[in-house]
Amino acid sequence: MFVTRRLLQACRITLFSRDTCGLCTQAKGVLSDVWDKRPFQYTEVDLAKPEFKHWKNLYDFDIPVIHISKSDTPEEDINKVGKAIKLMHRFTTEQVEAKMDQVEGV
Repeated sequence: MFVTRRLLQACRITLFSRDTCGLCTQAKGVLSDVWDKRPFQYTEVDLAKPEFKHWKNLYDFDIPVIHISKSDTPEEDINKVGKAIKLMHRFTTEQVEAKMDQVEGV
């Protein structure tokens, strides 16, 4: 069971968003649809919180943004954001799954 669960959650998706963002609500719906077919580890970064000011400075006008990485890699690092596999603004379940395939090397 553990091995199967680990394989099913081979990716981690980090969503950079804000509560008052309509596109972010849509993005959460897309991610929910992806989750139903292909579970992943999930982290949400609320740019309205002071502890995420560094991310707000980077993504304030681009949200929603998702980073997709292997689940066993270190947490998101603003100094390595240029290497992140990401999608911005509007994206579909198919686009998210294609990026997950890219991360997994499928």
